[in-house]
Amino acid sequence: MPQFHYKAVTPSGEIVEGRMDAPSLEDVIARLHEQGNVPLAADDADAAGRSLFARWQKQPLSGAALVQFTQQLGTLLGAGLPLDRSLQLLLEIPEGMRARNVVARVRERVRGGASLSRALEEEHGAFSRLYVSMVRAGEAGGALDETLKRLADYLERARSLRESVIGALVYPAFLLFGVLGSLILLLAFVVPQFVPIFADMNVPVPFITRMLMSIGSFLHDWGWIVLVLLIFGALYLRMRWQEPAARRALDARLLRVKVFGPLLLKVDTARLLRTLGSLLKNGVPLLSALGIARQVVSNRELAAQLEPVTESVKGGEALSRALAAHTAFPKLATQIAQVGEESGTLDTMLLRAADTYDDQVRTAIDRMLAALVPVLTIVMAVLVAGIMLAILLPLLSLTGNIQ
Repeated sequence: MPQFHYKAVTPSGEIVEGRMDAPSLEDVIARLHEQGNVPLAADDADAAGRSLFARWQKQPLSGAALVQFTQQLGTLLGAGLPLDRSLQLLLEIPEGMRARNVVARVRERVRGGASLSRALEEEHGAFSRLYVSMVRAGEAGGALDETLKRLADYLERARSLRESVIGALVYPAFLLFGVLGSLILLLAFVVPQFVPIFADMNVPVPFITRMLMSIGSFLHDWGWIVLVLLIFGALYLRMRWQEPAARRALDARLLRVKVFGPLLLKVDTARLLRTLGSLLKNGVPLLSALGIARQVVSNRELAAQLEPVTESVKGGEALSRALAAHTAFPKLATQIAQVGEESGTLDTMLLRAADTYDDQVRTAIDRMLAALVPVLTIVMAVLVAGIMLAILLPLLSLTGNIQ
């Protein structure tokens, strides 16, 4: 009998994983549901090595294609079309071969008797755990079309924020790399040309010029060593970034940075509240929703702070009090959660709070980017002016001596 590796959220909100012997993957999902768990992932353990190439082929859909797929599938299901027919209609809509292949594979699995969530899960990363969990909750509650519409709204907001930030960073990035490239070119190739000239003319060289010529000569002679060290340093930092303890320590430090810390906190607060609100509105129990939401929070320190929150909620404490006692999330978020608990509209209040923090994040990013361009321009202009001044000072001194 084949063996499967699974990962699920228990009714108490804990994330468990293990192996299970079962005739098929559908039986694993069914057993997990019978135990009251919410499956997050399930794979054939024996085929882990053989599936590496398949996983590489099944890359995640792009943000726009995923939002389009979700919106259109929800609309077709809401119009009363069967799932199989809806997927057939969607097969020709996505742009790009990758999206068509994904829809085709999902349709074939659904035709073979698999549920939509199971068909999506077999794409091995093309759809996130949150996506699959919300679809599974919508199937269990009999409101898959409404679930997909909420999910499309969730994805569209996240994509819109990400694209607005990337779009605003394009010009500053070009400016930064262009000026840095010009500075390296000046230091490594232009400045060293003046070293023998000043030496032959016996011109008194100011300290700033001597320092600049030393830097330029070093970059000209040993620049490749600097490049190699930078590459190895980047690889080392990447390895350290993958270590849970180091990643959590770094995330904790980032939260304490004056400008970026509050912004990162608001980003993860909006992500947490929107995930919890969406899951609760789709009928997922609070403890299971907390277990799934922990996987969505990008900051490891904040994700770790949610563990005692789950334990407190499991013990009967209100979500708002648990968040206020054990996490660094903003006080406004906990107060809105408290209002939602008292009024019996926790899911709606969490989604409204997420909208509020999304707007705050977008405003803060716009202000930051608006100030970034002039600051970069001034800094780079000062650096270029300093280099030119360091070169011109000995020339002016030589001109004075000749006169």
